[in-house]
Amino acid sequence: MIKPIRTISLALLAAGISCWAGEATAKAPKMKHVVMIGSDGFSAEVVRANPGKFPNLERLMQEGSYTLEARSVLPSSSAINWATLLMGAGSEMHGFTEWGSKTPEVEPIYVDEQYGLFPGIFGAVRRQMPEAKTGVVYSWEGIGYLFEKEAVDLDRGTQDNDDEATKLFCDFLKEQQPTLAFIHIGEPDHTGHTIGWMTPAYVKACQRVDSLVGVIYDCIRENMDMKSTAVIFTADHGGKGTVHGGKSMNEMQVPYIIVGRGIPAGQKIERIVMKYDNAPTIAELLRIKAPEQWYGKSVLR
Repeated sequence: MIKPIRTISLALLAAGISCWAGEATAKAPKMKHVVMIGSDGFSAEVVRANPGKFPNLERLMQEGSYTLEARSVLPSSSAINWATLLMGAGSEMHGFTEWGSKTPEVEPIYVDEQYGLFPGIFGAVRRQMPEAKTGVVYSWEGIGYLFEKEAVDLDRGTQDNDDEATKLFCDFLKEQQPTLAFIHIGEPDHTGHTIGWMTPAYVKACQRVDSLVGVIYDCIRENMDMKSTAVIFTADHGGKGTVHGGKSMNEMQVPYIIVGRGIPAGQKIERIVMKYDNAPTIAELLRIKAPEQWYGKSVLR
């Protein structure tokens, strides 16, 4: 009787796996476009502590799935975490380990010979979707070292001008309807460092970011097909006092919001979300193969 029981058990297990996979696929609809909005230093705590003050982010949360507990890798600083968001793996793999890393301080475990970096989402899109339109606009020049420049059609820095970045980005969305686009907004990090996280000035800076998110989201809705477009909002880190980089949850936890047709609306993401899960999420939405060096997993699984 042992063999028949084992056979039945394996069949039931296979059926369970098949069912789970079907549910995961249903939660991760195929998209033609992904737009990622990143805000430097935007803490999850500011959202939790100020309900009603961020109407555009709250609209995204109502229209999509979200968590306010997405966690940074350590140290909870900028370059390392933006790299991790774009590269699907942590610093021990991609080698960027500091606040302002311009080149890896640790030898990457693997380097894409075509682009000279650990494999990132823009390189993966370019290799597998050669006709895709892609672009990056950023307020902080440090972002320019963290993605494959040769893999994008637009590479524009604005020297700490978030308004200019937003205008350039919206023009790009309107004119090109890109397959993958990423905007880095520099605030509220500057305010956090000069005045302090969770101060009234910081809350005001976050509200300004919220208004820019509204401008971008409206631009997406007006110029792109929302039936096949996913929008992601997230950040690299939070802060405490006038610094970040430490191990407190105020420094490590940020929002992660994802909106698109077929993605559950108004639903909290219950699974753990790490920075390295972002690039695999984008890859799954676009139905491209994640580089084998990535260890992150789609947040929609």
